Amino acid sequence: MMDDPRLDKWLWSVRVFKTRPEATHACRGGHAHVNDLVAKPGRHVHVGETVVVRLGMLTRTLKVLGLPRTRVAAKLLADYVQDLTPATEYERVKQASLEHLLARERGKGRPTKKDRRTMGQLFGFE
Repeated sequence: MMDDPRLDKWLWSVRVFKTRPEATHACRGGHAHVNDLVAKPGRHVHVGETVVVRLGMLTRTLKVLGLPRTRVAAKLLADYVQDLTPATEYERVKQASLEHLLARERGKGRPTKKDRRTMGQLFGFE
């Protein structure tokens, strides 16, 4: 049907990407799959399909519930998309970001007293 939006436009309208060119670039780069098949940005999206999108380290799994004409307000997202991403995926990304914060450059030596205090506050030791 001609009313079905393009994949890049749908990803932008349900707030997966901030801009439509970002969504297009992700689709062209092979970071978007529809029903387990790599999808181009111009592929039409239909209700009931499963869309898997890789956003950096996070891989989101979304089910298409509706086809908005324009960008949707954040409060109304539940009418158009169902997030099927497992909680372990979000936890993995959170853990990786913490490890990135704690990573020290090679040759930097031991943490200073200030560094230890900061880490203690971050993890609630103090």
